[in-house]
Amino acid sequence: MTPEAPLARSDEGTSPTGPGWFVLNARDARWFSSGGSGARCVFEAPGAWMAELGIQLAVLEPGERLSRYHAEEAQEDFLVLAGSAVLVVEGEERALAPWDLVHCPPGTAHAIVAQGDRPCLLVAVGARHGEERFRYPVEPLAARHGASVAVETTEPDVAYADAPPWLPTPCALDRALP
Repeated sequence: MTPEAPLARSDEGTSPTGPGWFVLNARDARWFSSGGSGARCVFEAPGAWMAELGIQLAVLEPGERLSRYHAEEAQEDFLVLAGSAVLVVEGEERALAPWDLVHCPPGTAHAIVAQGDRPCLLVAVGARHGEERFRYPVEPLAARHGASVAVETTEPDVAYADAPPWLPTPCALDRALP
């Protein structure tokens, strides 16, 4: 039988402290924000990473990006729950609205940027294969939305060198839910 993971409450929120199954409400989980990249609900904690599948909620204010334009070796999927956004994928733009699902097979270059007059709430899900490898290509359409790197790199630290650090923040769901 799989044991239940212990949950611990801290000033940052609640998170699992070990392996196993758990139930954790997004309002109680840890939230972090970084200028220009919105707020994220993180359901896992260091030492209690979900080994095969990562999942986060993201709340992006209009103009904020979910990430830099990038491709990685693992599948990623995104479900828009509220608000609107623009997807830049493989050098093309697509408008996103509530209940749109974006599926990115491994190697698909993409970025999502919130648009409109209210926050965008989305679920981000990504497969994990151990060591994650990224490619951050220069993309003019993504640059128009503030989501491209200036020089291609494979290093996340280089791609986000100008980004503010992620800091604990209160739950952002009320800003994004109708």
